[in-house]
Amino acid sequence: MNTVVLSAKDPLAMKQAIEILQMGGLVAFPTDTVYGLGALAFNGQAVESIFVAKDRPVEKAIPVLIADADDLGKVCATVPEIALKLGTRFWPGALTVVVPKHPDLPPAISSSPTVGVRIPDHPVARNLLRIAGPMAVTSANLSGKSNPCSAQEVQDQLGGRIALIIDGGRTPGGVPSTVVDCTGLEAQVLRAGPISKEEVMAILGHIG
Repeated sequence: MNTVVLSAKDPLAMKQAIEILQMGGLVAFPTDTVYGLGALAFNGQAVESIFVAKDRPVEKAIPVLIADADDLGKVCATVPEIALKLGTRFWPGALTVVVPKHPDLPPAISSSPTVGVRIPDHPVARNLLRIAGPMAVTSANLSGKSNPCSAQEVQDQLGGRIALIIDGGRTPGGVPSTVVDCTGLEAQVLRAGPISKEEVMAILGHIG
């Protein structure tokens, strides 16, 4: 496979990305942390191909990225009030909420009844997500290798394995997002990140 690299400023980049995604292909693009590798979230075969491209263990769940908080209902069975509250405060940004998985999402995204959802704080990523809809996205690297912060670093690892890389310049890298389980009566911080547990609980103190 020939991996095409297009600048995010190229007017053809988004058009080509959407065409590739709709055909079940994979696209790498910049996010607010590292470059992500994504497929349309509701295309099970495309999601499975992420594992192949990355040599990723199949038991590892893949988060879903959305463009706006209003899209949360598209990917979860019921929208928890906790998730809405946190999303209103911290999205777009370094917050992943774990919510009940929409029944139409493929098993490849998550073998459990839940799914992690985030809105990235990056204009290229959000533009793509607004046009394409929810996407299953993980870091655009070979499993176990360093996370890529440039299009060239993606090409070095995944060149020949994916259809398109959108070059949006260097990304900042940084700490992975804070993960909060919103499926119970009370929020559980599963992974600390840029947003502290104290910040999460301060917001949720207003619920109830």
